[in-house]
Amino acid sequence: MPATVEPKLISGNANKTLAKAIARRMSMHRGRRVELVDTRVERFNDGEIFVEVYENVRGEDMFIIQPTSNPANDNLMELLIMTDALRRSSASRITAVIPYFGYARQDRRTKARTPITAKLVANMISRAGIERVLTMDLHATQIQGFFDIPVDNLYASPVFAMDIEHSFPDRSNLMVISPDVGGMARARELAKRLDLDLAVVDKRRSAAGEVAEMNVIGDVEGRICLIVDDLVDTAGTLCKAADKLIEKGAAEVHAYITHGVLSGPAVERLDKSVMKSLVITDSIEATAEVKAAKNIRIVPTAPILAQAILNIANGTSVSSLFETETLRTIYQGHFGNS
Repeated sequence: MPATVEPKLISGNANKTLAKAIARRMSMHRGRRVELVDTRVERFNDGEIFVEVYENVRGEDMFIIQPTSNPANDNLMELLIMTDALRRSSASRITAVIPYFGYARQDRRTKARTPITAKLVANMISRAGIERVLTMDLHATQIQGFFDIPVDNLYASPVFAMDIEHSFPDRSNLMVISPDVGGMARARELAKRLDLDLAVVDKRRSAAGEVAEMNVIGDVEGRICLIVDDLVDTAGTLCKAADKLIEKGAAEVHAYITHGVLSGPAVERLDKSVMKSLVITDSIEATAEVKAAKNIRIVPTAPILAQAILNIANGTSVSSLFETETLRTIYQGHFGNS
């Protein structure tokens, strides 16, 4: 195997906090200080994005850390323009680290004359010159097939499993809940890791973002319910699901959701909800309102993303990060003695 160069990190404006945390984590692994590449990413008065890289990146293995979260269009364009700047500066390889992949909900045609925007975005990323994508909990796993380049899709469920073990020492009364039929595979995977029972909330929509009817499939009487999903946006459906579970006799409701989009009235709804807590990751930069919310807790993704970057750079397995025992070492100290 040919020798690999040290990976270099560069970040857009979407989630600088996470990018710096990944750099700190890699510093621990490397035993030397790892810094983000010095870059200027700014906007002209008309909103056009300009990028200038101040360091020599010729022949370097570059990793752009840039979730395409709100504002999705701006952050996506930053990613594409940074890629072009690196490609024209003779970087040897460019990997996009996209912890939250925006437009993933538009992964199929639900009606006539509608786009498959996730495929369009995948094409744009590939054509820009990105050679590999590292992401987390894609909304639909088939999106990996939209790319003609390698895609490593990490999962938050092993990290959530460690947090649940730490937060709920007695798991005899826990139950994993899928908020819809489409999320059963994700919920089943977490339930299997923790050897827990599983139920589902069957919802029927009258229009996009509007739920006409909900039914709980499974006996939740007296159980502590853990709703598991990939993203929470306005939290309307999530709060209604929590209400329905309590109505059906659940003792408590908590939620473990990877991507905290939390737009519009989401934080206010969660504050008034019967739900005891919401646990999200830092894949999306948390707003001041989210950070101040008493019932929202954030678990870090920097340890798993930093290790994945090192594995990709060194040509070793990324799928090893799906194993709980591997992650216990990576997250040592984050979840008590777990």
